[in-house]
Amino acid sequence: MALSPAVTTLSENEHEVFLDVAKLLLTYADNILRYPNEEKYRSIRIGNPTFSTKLLPIKGAVECLFEMGFEEAETHLVFPRSASVEQLKLIRDSMAAEIDQRLRGEQPVQTTAQVVAPSASPSSSVPESSTAASSQPVTPPPSPQPSSLENSMSFFLTLQSNFQHVMLYENSELQQKARSHIPHQQLSSAAEDKLREAKEADPECKLGIEDYLVLELLRWFKQDFFSWVDCLPCSQCNGRTHNALPLSPTPDDISWGAQRVENHFCQNCQLATRFPRYNNPEKLLETRRGRCGEWANCFTLCCRALGLEARYIWDSTDHVWTEIYSLSQRRWLHCDSCENGCDNPLLYEIGWGKKLAYVLAFSKDQVVDVTWRYSCKHPDVLSRRTKVQEAWLLHTITGLNASRQQSLSPDRKKELTERLLVELVEFISSKKPKPGELGGRNSGSLAWRIARRETRKADAGTSTQATGYVFTPTEKEKSDRLLHVRYSVTKDQYCRVSNDSEVTQSWDHCVWSKESVFRKVENDWEMVYISRTEGSPVGTICWKFDFSPAGMKIKSFSIMASSQTFHSGKVSWNLHSGQSTTEFSGDGKMQSLQSLSGSSEFIVVAELSGGEEETSWQHSQLFRQSLKEKEKEESSFEILIHLEDA
Repeated sequence: MALSPAVTTLSENEHEVFLDVAKLLLTYADNILRYPNEEKYRSIRIGNPTFSTKLLPIKGAVECLFEMGFEEAETHLVFPRSASVEQLKLIRDSMAAEIDQRLRGEQPVQTTAQVVAPSASPSSSVPESSTAASSQPVTPPPSPQPSSLENSMSFFLTLQSNFQHVMLYENSELQQKARSHIPHQQLSSAAEDKLREAKEADPECKLGIEDYLVLELLRWFKQDFFSWVDCLPCSQCNGRTHNALPLSPTPDDISWGAQRVENHFCQNCQLATRFPRYNNPEKLLETRRGRCGEWANCFTLCCRALGLEARYIWDSTDHVWTEIYSLSQRRWLHCDSCENGCDNPLLYEIGWGKKLAYVLAFSKDQVVDVTWRYSCKHPDVLSRRTKVQEAWLLHTITGLNASRQQSLSPDRKKELTERLLVELVEFISSKKPKPGELGGRNSGSLAWRIARRETRKADAGTSTQATGYVFTPTEKEKSDRLLHVRYSVTKDQYCRVSNDSEVTQSWDHCVWSKESVFRKVENDWEMVYISRTEGSPVGTICWKFDFSPAGMKIKSFSIMASSQTFHSGKVSWNLHSGQSTTEFSGDGKMQSLQSLSGSSEFIVVAELSGGEEETSWQHSQLFRQSLKEKEKEESSFEILIHLEDA
């Protein structure tokens, strides 16, 4: 009988170690097979001395449990009712056959001693090229102090669980199911168009098609496919709910990885609306909703379904996202599907104010500690990495990667090592925040973001966060003496019409400053707009134009902006230039204003206020438009400026 990957790994331990552990694992399996209705045999307490001393430190032991079908719960490993008994029996029989073979004196699969102690965190650094060769003995790492053993076990299980979970993304049937939901041809066509435009504008452009495909996939995933859940509306009256005490998961919930079920309770109806926190990406293709865990889980699957090399990123401060490998740039790119963000790795530390400690990347081939990509404050981060010893952490991850990479070709191992070296150089280089990394979090309600300390002060209405973008004339615009900009809220992109239709994605990437505003997508009503963040009495957004560096001034000026109010909501539009302020209408019609003629710079300011009761933040809106009109060329905001020499 061919050994499973986990049993093969287990068999690499010393002969006696293998026999002791395999017999213990057989006991767990046989108890379930003999007493299928006894719940006590379906769970293993993580703190159990037998588990923590006889299984956890042994290479391949926990992998065997996961391969049998056990899943990680908060304090136990659990064999759920939905798990395949046939799979359990298959792994059990594989171990039994190896035990029998050894006891009959036949040659074991491998006799090299190689015991890997439990890791503290999925945050080990990368393996050297030699670590993939399992024939090399591994020196045991330093033992943890008794006080840190519980942390070590917890981190080790998190590491194992995530490492096992990402293998789901490699299932060909699941990838095909994901592709059936993705408008692949449409996204690829858009990516090809943008790549062609980029190369026409800059013949030296080194970006590749996968870079633009990632951007298109991020946009589609956030705008069209997945939706954010704070609290679900009441299933009876459709009113507001609040998150009450959790509910018990059903067998069906557990079969899809939902060990936790939130209770979104309606005070009016006294009715609970269930929100299972599914962890199976196949189920998420159906539900298409959740918070960052569900978003990153499903998005990473979609990336793999399109053939992109993707890693699932776990952060010990409770956030998850994705990384994509760019073949053209020869580096890994940060991708946050919740924020429609790409290549802004300092967003969390600088923009959200997160106190990072461990950030780990999981793929089918390896685990990598990528913490240093996401920080420009390395000493501060290092001071918080106190869960386990760094040497122990490195050693453990190295051993686990070696085990996972045993079946890889020499060329693939070499490729992974070369990529790793590039990453290490990136990690030690100094970083400075970019404009896109300065803002606070946009996804989720204000209360939820405040609770997680992932807002900037502006979200609480206390200060303004400047993103600092300024429109200045390009060489072509100077030559044509024309600057023409359009913004479409449905496409969420700026088009620089006067510069060969150059496109910039995301509403806040061309904003000079913003305070307590975000782009809201209502998938139920198929509407999109920019509004205040929940709980903010006032929200502002500013765009700045400056022609003085080009030695030019305004000859004529026209502007169009659309806004809409409900109840007592208010939106005011103003142009500031020097000491003068000009108010204009947001009625969606192009207006020519003479007051700016002769000026070299100005700022457009939109202020949102007013409204009634809890939903007041929705009563003043910018650029409200139907998502059904996405393909129309209709602009939500447009500025046309003819220039002359100053």
